Amino acid sequence: MLGFIWEYVYTSFLRYWLKWLIRQVTGTCELQRICSGYKPGATRTIKTECSLKSSKNKVLRGALETSEDHLDQCVTQIMKEKNIRPQKDPLFKERLHISLLQITGYGQLFISVEDMRKEVFSSENQEHEAMLFKLWDLLMPTIKLESRITKQWGDIGFQGDDPKTDFRGMGMLGLINLVFFSENYTEEARQVLSHANHPKLGYSYAIVGINLTEMAYSLLKSGDLKPHFYNTVPGKPELRHFNQLYCYLAYEFDKFWVAEEPESIMHFNQYREKFHNIVKTHLKDPDVSLTLTVRTNN
Repeated sequence: MLGFIWEYVYTSFLRYWLKWLIRQVTGTCELQRICSGYKPGATRTIKTECSLKSSKNKVLRGALETSEDHLDQCVTQIMKEKNIRPQKDPLFKERLHISLLQITGYGQLFISVEDMRKEVFSSENQEHEAMLFKLWDLLMPTIKLESRITKQWGDIGFQGDDPKTDFRGMGMLGLINLVFFSENYTEEARQVLSHANHPKLGYSYAIVGINLTEMAYSLLKSGDLKPHFYNTVPGKPELRHFNQLYCYLAYEFDKFWVAEEPESIMHFNQYREKFHNIVKTHLKDPDVSLTLTVRTNN
């Protein structure tokens, strides 16, 4: 209770006067001190976001909703509002622009990911079908599918004779991630599949992959992935960066699963939660970078 009261008093009253006092002493506003005092990456961008969000100035708060096309104009307006002269702080404009590109880009990324998640897999859509067959060919290059609906799909971890039923939760996003991993990290994806087909330690490769897509989606939605993207993408994060994060999760989960040696696939949820907590712990590190560091095909 006392903590809540203190936070309210600080954010509502003390913070404003403290910022004013520091500006009188240093001759710089809070945004200038953030942009010059922290290296590029998560710490700088997150502090910039917090400063803009808590500002009483409408121009500063509105910067968080600015489109990419208007960022230059937005930064110019902020400099005018805060009386920041380019001659005295020549690096400020570029630094703030990059942070705003990351902040607004994160929101746009979630919209793109959500659109993919809502897109339902349709067996009548030729592009959807082609992507599904591509997944098979990448993972099982020496074995030909006997038919579209077949028990063979179980060999790459689908539950039934027709994979379309397994995409209901994550829509096309689940398939896109599976194909991206298999196409850009083919050797690693086949290695993970071989582990998934182990007679004792095996798990359903495709189903677990879709489950990990849900994990990535939830982390993105909650904002937990901001430090990762702010550290690894020096600009606007895009869908391919989310796909890359999935590749990291798929590869690292497989290593985790094999090392843990679960007694049964029936304990999957327990180990999934343990892995989830490990990832969230990593994301608390301001220098976090969840990057799959293996050779790519490209």
